[in-house]
Amino acid sequence: MTSPEPLRREELLELLRSRWQASYDLQLVQRRGRLYLHVMWGYLEQQSFPLTPEAYEAHLEELVGSLNGLGVASQVRQWLRTTTDKPRLGKALSLPLELPAGRASEFML
Repeated sequence: MTSPEPLRREELLELLRSRWQASYDLQLVQRRGRLYLHVMWGYLEQQSFPLTPEAYEAHLEELVGSLNGLGVASQVRQWLRTTTDKPRLGKALSLPLELPAGRASEFML
């Protein structure tokens, strides 16, 4: 399920802030041959968050490039709009990404 419209960093940030009122850290994680998008429990507005606002934006920009390249923008959009879960300390939210045929082998080496 690919989206004709690529995901943008600004849109991703807005989705996070509208869902949880915080700019959570996002990570792509590979486990047992599957790829997951994790919404981590750390967020930009936290005093102890390790990234500067500029580094966080650069990280999101890189992540958005990967998500668009994998063809999963619409999955991510839909999940962030509809999930009722919330990241908790020590427990990330996890979206198993359904990659279009051929994309998994390109990404996972």
